[in-house]
Amino acid sequence: MPGVRCQVLGVRDRAWPWTQGFKKTTMSIKSYRDLQVWQKAMDLVVESYKVVNLLPKNEVYSLATQIQRAAVSIPANIAEGHGREHLGDYLHHLSCANGSLMELETHFLIARRLSYITETQRQPVLDNAAELGRMLAGLINKLKARRESPDT
Repeated sequence: MPGVRCQVLGVRDRAWPWTQGFKKTTMSIKSYRDLQVWQKAMDLVVESYKVVNLLPKNEVYSLATQIQRAAVSIPANIAEGHGREHLGDYLHHLSCANGSLMELETHFLIARRLSYITETQRQPVLDNAAELGRMLAGLINKLKARRESPDT
């Protein structure tokens, strides 16, 4: 069903060249805030900030800040890319969001190696980050396929 695929991709109401041929669904994406991938990224920001509160005070200007910046960068890049006029720009920002996700995962692995957090504290965040990574990859792949499809 093309309309459903369009909804999952987060296509806006206006007709863009790379969205031609898709029908609107009853639940259309009107804003980046409607995207499940963005919502999941926002949840990860909240989780990340909770973990930062567990870090020792001497990490407040180093690892804690890095975690916060990487976490916030993910939904921000999804939103910025969604607001761009060209599919290539959207894909670029989704790639940046994915890079920030990998950075965030690395920071959590470092925090665990330094014994700042327990495995029990780290694992749920990494599981959610992995799910977000799969969602981003799916969105990127569908948008790339849309760009390469000769019938759109």
